[in-house]
Amino acid sequence: MSVSVLSVIRPLGGVSGLLQVAYVLGLVLLLLKAAQLYLHRQWLLRAVQEFPPPPSHWLFGHRHELQKGLELQELQKRAEKYPCASPRWLWGSRVSLIVYDPDYMKVILGRSGCPSSDTLGISPVVLRQLLRGSFPPTHTHCGPGYGLLLLNGKTWFQHRRTLTPAFHYDILKPYVGLMADSVQVMLDKWEELLSQNSSLEIFVFLWVRNVFYQKDIIYRLTTEGRWNHWACQLAHQHTDRVIKLRKAQLQEEGNLEKVRSKRHLDFLDILLFAQMENGTSFSDKDLRAEVDTFMFEGHDTTASDISWILYALATHTEHQQKCQEEIQSLLGDDASITWDHLDQMPYTTMCIKEPLRLYPPVPSVGRELSKPITFPDGRSLPKGFLVTLSFYALHHNPKVWPNPEVFDLSRFALGSSRHSHAFLPFSGGWR
Repeated sequence: MSVSVLSVIRPLGGVSGLLQVAYVLGLVLLLLKAAQLYLHRQWLLRAVQEFPPPPSHWLFGHRHELQKGLELQELQKRAEKYPCASPRWLWGSRVSLIVYDPDYMKVILGRSGCPSSDTLGISPVVLRQLLRGSFPPTHTHCGPGYGLLLLNGKTWFQHRRTLTPAFHYDILKPYVGLMADSVQVMLDKWEELLSQNSSLEIFVFLWVRNVFYQKDIIYRLTTEGRWNHWACQLAHQHTDRVIKLRKAQLQEEGNLEKVRSKRHLDFLDILLFAQMENGTSFSDKDLRAEVDTFMFEGHDTTASDISWILYALATHTEHQQKCQEEIQSLLGDDASITWDHLDQMPYTTMCIKEPLRLYPPVPSVGRELSKPITFPDGRSLPKGFLVTLSFYALHHNPKVWPNPEVFDLSRFALGSSRHSHAFLPFSGGWR
C-alpha cells in the first residue's frame, strides 16, 4: 500500500516543480518587460523634456482629448498655450510630438528622403475609431495596398521617380474638359434628386460618386451607411478590369509604339511601360496598388474639399454671388471652364483657399524620424521619435493666422504675404 502511495506522490511533486519553474520564468519575463517599458518611458521623457505638455493622466496620458469629441478644440488650445509643438501621451509609454508651427513644419517636410512611417491623412473621427478599435475587422485588410502613400525607403523612391512624369502640365490640361463634363453630369443629377426631395446630402453623394458610378452601387453604399468589404473588393475588381483593358489596347497592332512615341504618357501608361521594361521591380500587385492608391486616397479628400467650399459659400452668400459674377464674366458665351481660365479667377481662388485653411482635408500626418532633428529655436528630437504634423492646428494657430476662426478672404488676396509653410491643406515635401 505504501509503495502505491509513493508512486502517486512523486509525479505530483514533478508537476508542482514544473509549475514553480514556469511561475519563476513568467515572473522574470514580466519584470524584464516592465524594466523595458520603464527604460523606454525614461527615454521618451528625456526626448520631450524641452517641450512642456498639457496636464495628463499618469497611465492614459492625453487619451481624453480623443474620446470627448473635442479633438479639434484641444488642438487649438495647444497651439495657443504651448509654442510651436507639444507632446501627446497615450497609455503612458507612447508619445508623439504634435507640431503646429510653420518653421517646424518646414524643417520636417523639407528633409530629403522618405520618412519611415505611414501617412495619417485621416479625420479626427476616424482616428478616434481606430484608437477605440471600433472598425469592423474587414476594414483593416481591405484597402489600396502599398502604393506611394504607404511605401518607404528605396521602393518608395523608385515608384516616385517612375510616376512623377505623369503629372506634367501637358498631361493634366486635357483633363479639365473631362472634369467639366463630369461636373455637368453631376449637376444634372442633383437637379433631378432635388426635384424629388427638398434636401441633398452633398458629401455622401460626392464621396460615393468619386469611387463608383453604377446606380445600384451608389444606392447600396449610401443605404448601408459605411464602407464595407464588399464595396472594397468591388473597387479592386474595377481596377483590375481597367488595367486589363488598357493592356489589351496597348497590345493591339501599332498601338504600343504609337503610345510610346508620345512626349508625355498618362498615369496608367507610365505604370504599364515601367512594368514591361522591368517587370521584376514593378509587379502586378504594385501596379494595382498605385492605381488603387490614387483612386482611394483621392476621392474622400476631393469630396471633403468640395463639400466644405460649398458650405462656406452657402454661409457667406455675398462671396457666393461675387464668385458667380466673376465666372460668368470670364466665360462669356463659352460652355465650360478651360485650362486657360484657371489662373484668371482670383476671387474664386480665394473662396477655395480660405475653406481649405479652415477645414483642411488632411488634418494631420505622422512621421517617424529617420535621424535626429534640431529645430530653429534650438530644441531637438532623437532618431526614432514620432511626430504628428497637425495642419488643422497650424491653420488655426493665432500666432500664424490672426483671428483664425474668422472667414477672411483677404488672407489669400494677390500681394498678401505669409510663411511658405503656413498653409498646408495637402501637406508638402516628400511623400
